[in-house]
Amino acid sequence: MRRTAALLSSVVVLLGAMTGCGKDGPADVLADFLTGWRSGNLQKVGFVTAAGSGISADQVVTEIRGLSGDLASAPLVLTRQTEPKITGDVATSRVKLDWTLPGGEPWSYQSTVRLTDRDSDGWRVIWEPVIVHSELTGGDKLQLRRVAAERAGILDRDGKPIVTPRPVVTIGVTPQKVTDLPKLAADLTAAFQKVGVTLDLSDLRKRVDQADPGAFIDLITLRRPDYDKIRDDVRPLAGTVFREENRDLAPTREFARALLGTADPATAEDMDANPDRFVQGDIVGHGGLQGRYDTTLRGTPGQSVVIARRTPDDQVEDAQLFSVDPVAGTGVRTTLDQKVQQAADAALGSEKRPSSMVAIRISDSSVLAVANGPDGGTVNNALTAKVPPGSTFKMVSALGLLQKKAVTADTAVNCPKEATVSGRTFTNAHDMELGKVPFHTDFAESCNTAFVSLAPKLGADGMAAASTAVGLGGKWDLGIEAFSGTVSTGNTPVELAAASFGQGTTVVSPLAMAGATAAVARGRFEQPKLVTAPAPANPAGPGAPLNDAAVKPLRDMMREVVTDGTGTALKRVPGKPVFGKTGTAEFQTGSTDTHAWFIGWQGDVAFAVMVQQGGAGAESAIPIVARFLTALN
Repeated sequence: MRRTAALLSSVVVLLGAMTGCGKDGPADVLADFLTGWRSGNLQKVGFVTAAGSGISADQVVTEIRGLSGDLASAPLVLTRQTEPKITGDVATSRVKLDWTLPGGEPWSYQSTVRLTDRDSDGWRVIWEPVIVHSELTGGDKLQLRRVAAERAGILDRDGKPIVTPRPVVTIGVTPQKVTDLPKLAADLTAAFQKVGVTLDLSDLRKRVDQADPGAFIDLITLRRPDYDKIRDDVRPLAGTVFREENRDLAPTREFARALLGTADPATAEDMDANPDRFVQGDIVGHGGLQGRYDTTLRGTPGQSVVIARRTPDDQVEDAQLFSVDPVAGTGVRTTLDQKVQQAADAALGSEKRPSSMVAIRISDSSVLAVANGPDGGTVNNALTAKVPPGSTFKMVSALGLLQKKAVTADTAVNCPKEATVSGRTFTNAHDMELGKVPFHTDFAESCNTAFVSLAPKLGADGMAAASTAVGLGGKWDLGIEAFSGTVSTGNTPVELAAASFGQGTTVVSPLAMAGATAAVARGRFEQPKLVTAPAPANPAGPGAPLNDAAVKPLRDMMREVVTDGTGTALKRVPGKPVFGKTGTAEFQTGSTDTHAWFIGWQGDVAFAVMVQQGGAGAESAIPIVARFLTALN
């Protein structure tokens, strides 16, 4: 805990009525003493020691500072409890000390101040350490001892802990044992690669040269199962040292990593920003749920005030004067399902490009999985990305068209190779041209030009109504940062045409599209739920039931995507029938790179997958969905 050198700069003195003593009597001297204690200036007060010898005011200031120790800058209220009682040449008064300890904890007690006028110099304070506390003697210090509270865990939908203490091994190097540093670095690099870890050891020589011979140079901390895989490789290496401990971790390194955040030892930045809150060794949440709910999870540390006293053999012993027990943190409960989350993490595991997946239980709108890749991701794009939805938005446009009765699933709609609106030409993937086919075929084959031709019938109002009906662009509160989407206003013919198939200015997150998909499957929008305790303050209310005449054929069309359209690779995955929509989203003018999407549901689980710069949805998003559903079934 950081301390300043100021001497009790925030002391308040309450003296009460000064009756019974004249000017420069013991009451006046006591008042000057208590005021000078506050300011650190005792020049108006005379002092003698208990033995009767003189002692300077500056020396008394120094001794008060030393005795106060860790409390030297803590707020203190000094109150005279009794009028000085004169017996012979000694006056005695009771004084109350009300400290405010870090965190606002109060600590109060009384002490005694004695004064004497045994010579012609007038009343002087008899300086003695017991004035600060009755148990203090010369050379003692009041010190604070902090007891960390037990950090609570993040819980899954069943109330079982996700993040709990798990065994880890920190692998390090000690300079005094190194015999061949280049070989050691090469051998460590090869060993780490066996568990999928790439570690830059280019600065190891510098770190070794600058460290003390017996120092522990921390290289990496591995979960115990990973360490055990390379134990026989790293243990015999000359120079390696090891430290075993438990750390608060999720079941795997990848498990909802960007969502959960981490719980780590406080950094210098943490302590600088919160000097009265964190000390070295504290565990602090960084990012995600760990950061958002750090205060809730961390609880309140306990503390004690002790007298630190040196023994004759120069050891320090503590004598406790006051203590406050720590208050354990409170768990944060989520809707995550550990089986579904691990299936989602594994499904993204072999994808090297940035990717995201959200899974939602349709029946209650619970978020079952929030996955980002590779390696769990560092940014929670699954909830916060703002990217075009591409042709997955055709689910929304089709709902709008069906709601307005602009088409039916069987209405013949032409699908030419290209379509031009106000001078801008729109095309289909792979120069597809279907001719005049039923609307459900245009949807299943993801014909852009068919939707461009229908955009005037949809209109900006129809697009807005359908988007609102499935929750896009709403004010959501999941207890963690999340983006529900921004839908194009379609204020020009070109923008409306582009927006009809998920381009233009419409942007969404995978969460937003998973929520919209669940709404179609359910027949009503319900805001996705993620954190349930503490409950979010302002969740969105449920939407109105979707029009059966529109949503039922839309579901059939999304099934056709899998049976006969762009998603046939999912036709034979295990489990119940799969419904869905592929998407390929352009995201930068002049670039041919595209994001790959797939949205859909199987049984009671709706999902959305996005692969950044993944090409077509059928090429990279669908294989992820296949792995996910296979793992679940």
